[in-house]
Amino acid sequence: MGMDVIGKKPKNEKGEYFRNNVWWWRPLATFICDTYPDLAEQCEYWGSNDGDGLDAKTSLQLAKLIRQDLANGKVAEFEREYNTWRAELPREKCSFCEATGIRRDEVGQENGMPDKELAEEVKILVGREFGWCNACQGVGTTENWNAGYPFSIENVEEFTEFLENCGGFEIW
Repeated sequence: MGMDVIGKKPKNEKGEYFRNNVWWWRPLATFICDTYPDLAEQCEYWGSNDGDGLDAKTSLQLAKLIRQDLANGKVAEFEREYNTWRAELPREKCSFCEATGIRRDEVGQENGMPDKELAEEVKILVGREFGWCNACQGVGTTENWNAGYPFSIENVEEFTEFLENCGGFEIW
């Protein structure tokens, strides 16, 4: 799933269309809503594909503020803090193997996972040679779900270019 952001009256190609999958859009929208709440509140549904958006004037105001924050380092600071937060998220127990590292359910049995030899680095980590899970690679834990939502300055810059040229937008 993704967010297709369509320019209402684009000045050029950069203002016609902006797209992020849900993984990229969620942190971008959070950044905008948290950093520029007075402008962001004019779009009630940043997280849905229902056609909500901003008018041309508000889009330009938002772009101007973001450009200032790109220049003064505020966006870079948000990126550093956000990526630190993501990196420090605790791993989660694997639900496919019940955190054992060995998938023994029907799928695991059919695919020989209880008898599969582990990779050398996993053997060292878990202290066994056999028994694998395709979800956690045999370690019993997986990356925290929220770690899958990236944020980057480049994505903010691309959205800002879109805002400068879209003539207002709708999120579909």
